[in-house]
Amino acid sequence: MERIEIVLEIKDLWVSVDGKSILKGLNLKVPTGEIHALMGPNGSGKSTLTHVIAGDPDYQVDGGDILVEVDAQARSLLDLAPEQRARMGVFLSYQYPPEISGVMNREFLKASFHAICKDQGIALMDDEAFEEYLQEIMGKLDLEPGFLNRELNVDFSGGEKKRNEILQLAVLSPRLALLDEVDSGLDIDGLKVVAAKLRSLHDGQRSFLVVTHYNRFLHYMAPHKVHVMMDGQIIRSGTQELAERIEADGYEYIK
Repeated sequence: MERIEIVLEIKDLWVSVDGKSILKGLNLKVPTGEIHALMGPNGSGKSTLTHVIAGDPDYQVDGGDILVEVDAQARSLLDLAPEQRARMGVFLSYQYPPEISGVMNREFLKASFHAICKDQGIALMDDEAFEEYLQEIMGKLDLEPGFLNRELNVDFSGGEKKRNEILQLAVLSPRLALLDEVDSGLDIDGLKVVAAKLRSLHDGQRSFLVVTHYNRFLHYMAPHKVHVMMDGQIIRSGTQELAERIEADGYEYIK
């Protein structure tokens, strides 16, 4: 039987904030190249999980482990700083992306891309080659050239911030993309656009863990598996039919 590669494995993870337990023995596996969705009521721990994986220092890991596959070996993230996790291929898309004045989009992307290449032993691109690479991705995502000359998320609309994070995802090409309610605040047309662009980036090599409340968004994303969280644990996993049932009957259906 062919071995199934696991890009992310979470084992019995316990996490707290100010002494209050948020995640309570959570277990999860995401195979390489798959899209997995996390659903659940507000306060169930969905966003906490993505931030803990990315290394947010506001959360205290009290037990368990978070493993990411690197060069066919499982490596724990718990002893790595957030920037180390990012350089090894863990990407977090924020529900509310921060504004950083004085930092231009183009320079941010270039510095981040080269930091990842250096850490992973990949040859760096010269300025001309990187600009060609950037313009190719901009074209595929149908983004205006002027987008690169703006300060990072400064005075961006909600939709522009989402598209900017998709651009970062495309340029940095992470092993694992954590998408924390990337559909938040979007109308139906925006949902279609964002989902289509994200789906176009799914190449069977990178894996997505998508936090959402909306089955409609998952309809466009077509996840391989849907997980439901409650009270800091994953209590049910299934196909998109599970998300459709929740949309119809609410979370009472699985309590």
